[in-house]
Amino acid sequence: MIDYILYAIFILLFINYVIFLITVLSGLSKLKTFSNKKILDEFISIIIPFRNEAENILNNLKSIKKLNYPVDKFEVIYVNDSSSDNSFDLLTNNITAENIKVISVPETFSPNAHKKRAVRYGIENANGEIIVTTDADCVFNNDWLGALLSNLDEDTGFVSGPVEFYDEGNLFSKLQKLEFAGLIFTGAGLIGAGKPTICNAANTAYRKKVFEQVNGFADQMDLSSGDDELLMQKIAKDTDYKVKFSLNKNSIVKTKANNSLNSFYQQRKRWASKGLFYRSKILIAALILIYLFYLGLIIQPILIFSVSIDYIFIFVISLSLKFFLEYLIMKRGKILLFDTLSLKPFLIAEMLQIPYIIIAGIAGAFGNYKWKERKVKR
Repeated sequence: MIDYILYAIFILLFINYVIFLITVLSGLSKLKTFSNKKILDEFISIIIPFRNEAENILNNLKSIKKLNYPVDKFEVIYVNDSSSDNSFDLLTNNITAENIKVISVPETFSPNAHKKRAVRYGIENANGEIIVTTDADCVFNNDWLGALLSNLDEDTGFVSGPVEFYDEGNLFSKLQKLEFAGLIFTGAGLIGAGKPTICNAANTAYRKKVFEQVNGFADQMDLSSGDDELLMQKIAKDTDYKVKFSLNKNSIVKTKANNSLNSFYQQRKRWASKGLFYRSKILIAALILIYLFYLGLIIQPILIFSVSIDYIFIFVISLSLKFFLEYLIMKRGKILLFDTLSLKPFLIAEMLQIPYIIIAGIAGAFGNYKWKERKVKR
């Protein structure tokens, strides 16, 4: 009797995950491409929080200076979040443009929110009606800003943009690039399907009045992560504004992959830590069901050898259809956005993804993590 119940649970989890993947794939096909850059009437404020980015900050500044957008139509605000290296000095000594400035977050300003407090402080000091956020370790196409903003019409409150890892040439870098691309494609597909869930703060744009309308990060300042997804979800749920994903290839932001397994693990723990704080209970339930599906893929081989060979059918079907549908998503996303993305390590990435999801999910839900030389409590 227990075997039948367990088998039925595995089947239901499998069906739920297939529906999820089909939703993502369908959503990708519904996205619209805006190929032309756009100069908005509104003034733009680009907020770039940073902490200990001496290695990357000047490349970021160089990229910002090359933006092909009228300098009288935007400002750039670098927000120093208690850096202990010489990032602040490097910036201040190399800024010459009048529309670029550096400010520092007071130590007493929302001390537990970390990056979110830096973004919030930047917004409070911003003159723009449109807020654009990115990270200090990112670089951009010269037409990035106009391309990202081409998605922002009067009915749109939030735009999520694509972020891509560099390929450093080694297998670890290639696997990260592929896995991260999968997250970007999933977020894009869910937005296309009308279910905004995942985005990345390294490339977003939203209206300042909409940020204020949903009270910004006011209900999230005790949570160190979530300056991107939680805000997007609030705007989608609590306002009549649309959420869009930018399919324009010129709007791609590029950044480095993690250089060690530990930094990768800490980053994924940080990302996973916000999942249980999504406002929608239905969304949290959906994430739990997906997690249980992955857990089932670990349990089923054990049951095959210890209980019954009958479990091999659901295991093989689950794994095969998962690989097939996720490959279709990756292939579609590659065509839409990331031309240079290599799918050669796809099978390796798929096999590693299963235990990684299990470990990161548990660690993110219950453990603390280290980020930018800080030990952060979840």
